[in-house]
Amino acid sequence: MTQPLLIIAAGGTGGHMFPAQALAEAMLARGWRVKLSTDARGARYVGAFPDAVQIEVMSSATFARGGALAKLAVPFRIAGGTISAMVRMLRDTPAVVVGFGGYPSIPALAAAMLLKRPRAIHEQNGVLGRVNELFAKRVHAVACGTWPTELPEGVQGHDIGNPVRGAILDRAGAGYIAPGDYPMSILVMGGSQGARILSDVVPEAIAALPEHLRRHIRVSHQARPEDEARVVAYYEQAGIPATVQPFFADVPERMAEAQLVITRAGASTVADLSVIGRPSILIPLAAAIRDEQTANARGLVDAGAAILIPEKRLDPESLAAQIQTILDTPEGASQMARAALSTGKPDATMRLVELVEGLAEQRTAEPTGENSGEQ
Repeated sequence: MTQPLLIIAAGGTGGHMFPAQALAEAMLARGWRVKLSTDARGARYVGAFPDAVQIEVMSSATFARGGALAKLAVPFRIAGGTISAMVRMLRDTPAVVVGFGGYPSIPALAAAMLLKRPRAIHEQNGVLGRVNELFAKRVHAVACGTWPTELPEGVQGHDIGNPVRGAILDRAGAGYIAPGDYPMSILVMGGSQGARILSDVVPEAIAALPEHLRRHIRVSHQARPEDEARVVAYYEQAGIPATVQPFFADVPERMAEAQLVITRAGASTVADLSVIGRPSILIPLAAAIRDEQTANARGLVDAGAAILIPEKRLDPESLAAQIQTILDTPEGASQMARAALSTGKPDATMRLVELVEGLAEQRTAEPTGENSGEQ
């Protein structure tokens, strides 16, 4: 009997690719074949995908980048990618197609729509991204990573949670060592793209901590390549042991060892924090048009697991004060770790697996603009 095929469409950033990877791992374990449809940019994030996942690089584009000529070419590139995706699907028919957002997911989702294949989208954030908003009324199911998610009128969502990679699940609920008079780790992350403002503010804030804390601190800091040298130099000058890299391949390990995480509020990062269970200071991306990172942070903040600092209010003094508050109160930090765990959905991957397999088993009518689900 031929193994059923799942096509996962994702790309652009780690925020789209990490939950896609989690679903790929789980579906392979269930005996499915898995293909990942992405573009050249998304292909940079496939290194951690299982070898059994077949990578298909499609042509796609966005109106958000490039000059006038590049924007004029966008429809043609998307059309070319969609035609290519349709040809491949006709040769090897997918049982289900799942999109995780980002413009690289457009060709596969559009092809699945034209060929009337069962399809779903997974939205990681509390607000739909542009591509997922475009397809929300054109798929059979909308899986939501952050609940509640703002959805178009008539569209209902499934409260799934954000799937996390196996390496995160391996450290689910890892014992938390409260801050104390011994080495303490701070993990600083700006999302898969890094964040300049964190490189500007965090080193100075840590250097401003009182000596009784600073002498015990070691830092793992994710910085953009163009910021790496100056961040390294600042930590060295301040006498703070620090590992500075553009990308950490071992985030699960570093997060599990951390007493505190200072980070953007990307959906995948929030999910990782809630599954491992760590106190955090969250600085949502101010440039996000729909302010989705503030929505993502809401669950951890409301539970008392995180402190939210709007980017416009972020400065070394205020950040240092918040870091000191957490590291100087071991029981409070431990309570934050427990609160983070209380918001977690470590079974999110299996919930999504069940949704996918359900779509494959049932005869799905074409969406009419109102899809079924849980609200």
